[in-house]
Amino acid sequence: MSVEIKVPSVGESISEVQIGAWHAEEGKWVAQDSEIVELETDKATFDVPAPLDGIIVEILKKTGEMAAVGEVIGYLEEAERPAGVEEPAPAKGPAKAAAAAPAAAPTGSGDRVMPAAARVMAEKGLSPADVKGTGPGGRILKEDALAYENPSASGNGIFREEEIVPMSPIRKKIAERLVEAQSNAALLTTFNEVDMSAVMELRSKYKDMFLKKYDVKLGFMSFFIKAVVDGLNLYPQINAEIRGTDLVFRNYYDIGIAVGGGKGLVVPILRNAERLSFADIELKINDFGQRARANKISLDELQGGTFTITNGGVYGSLLSTPIVNPPQSGVLGMHGIQERPVAINGEVVIRPMMYLALTYDHRVVDGREAVVFLKRVKEVLEEPSRMLMEI
Repeated sequence: MSVEIKVPSVGESISEVQIGAWHAEEGKWVAQDSEIVELETDKATFDVPAPLDGIIVEILKKTGEMAAVGEVIGYLEEAERPAGVEEPAPAKGPAKAAAAAPAAAPTGSGDRVMPAAARVMAEKGLSPADVKGTGPGGRILKEDALAYENPSASGNGIFREEEIVPMSPIRKKIAERLVEAQSNAALLTTFNEVDMSAVMELRSKYKDMFLKKYDVKLGFMSFFIKAVVDGLNLYPQINAEIRGTDLVFRNYYDIGIAVGGGKGLVVPILRNAERLSFADIELKINDFGQRARANKISLDELQGGTFTITNGGVYGSLLSTPIVNPPQSGVLGMHGIQERPVAINGEVVIRPMMYLALTYDHRVVDGREAVVFLKRVKEVLEEPSRMLMEI
C-alpha cells in the first residue's frame, strides 16, 4: 500500500514551504515516526515523520523546491523492516543527488578518470569522451568535469566556481523585515558601557549552588533580562508599538532572545518575563538553544514579542548597531566583555567592561527615554541589589 507524503498545515498564515534535506533516499526503508524530510517556512524549520514503516518509493520534490501546504511531495510503500537493517541515518543534501553521487566512471575509463571527477560526471551524465583531461597523462580531474559547463574555470590549475543556492524562507523573511524596519521606522542607536564586575562576582559566587539546585548554568542573559524588564517598567514607551494611528502600551514583557540555530538566527520569545525567576529564565534559554540547534522551535514560540535582546558578544563582537524587529520599538545589543582601563574615584583601574547598544524607533521613543532606559540597565547591572530594592 502506497501512502502519500504531504506537506502538513503549519499555521494559518503559511501557504507554502521550502523543501529542506531529505533524511531518506528512494528505495530505503524508514521506521514509523522517524524524520524523513525537513521543511522550512519563513518562521521556522520542522521535520515530517514517516506515517508508518515502509520504503520511500518516490521523491517528487527536491531540496530547495517550493511546495504548497497539502501538496504530495513523495510516496511511501508500507513494508516491514528487513532483517538486519537499522533505521537510516539523516542524509546530507537532496536524496536523489546523494543516490547518484557514488556512480562509477564508465567501463574502461577508470584508468584516466579520477574518482571525484567520476562522481561529478555521473551527476552531469557525461562520458570521458566529453571532457578533456588536464591531469598527468591526460587524466580527468574534478576541475575538468566541473569546467565542462563553467566557462570561468580553466585547465591551467586555477579554478573559479560559483554556487547558486535558493534563499531559504527564513532568510527571505529576515531580509524583508530588515528592509521594512529601515524603510518604515525612524531608527536611532544610543550607546553606553557597563562594568560587569558585580554581575561576574555574583555569578562566580553562586554558580555552583545554582547548577546543583536547578541543573542549569547561571549565565549573563538572566541578569540582562531582569535589568531590561526593570527598565521597561520605568520607561514603557520602549515596550510599546505603533498600531495604525495608535500607540499600544503593555503591562507585560515578552522578550525575544536571539539564539543561533541550525538554520541561522532565530528569536524565540520569553513570555511574561517579569514573572520569571533567574532559574526559570536560564532553563528556558537553555531549552531554546538546544531546540534551535535541532530546528525544533515551534512557530508559536517565534511570534509576538515586545522587545528583543541580542548578544553579539558570543561571536566576538565589540560593538554593533542592532536593527529593531518590527513592530517592536527597541532592541538591546550585548557585546563582548573586555578588561579595559577606566577612571573610578580619580584612579585608573582595570575592569571587565561591555558596550551596550539600544536601537529604538524614534517615532515611539524620544531620545531622552532611550538614554535613561539604557542608563537604568547599566545601573542595575552594576548594582544588582537595586532591582530587589526597586530603587
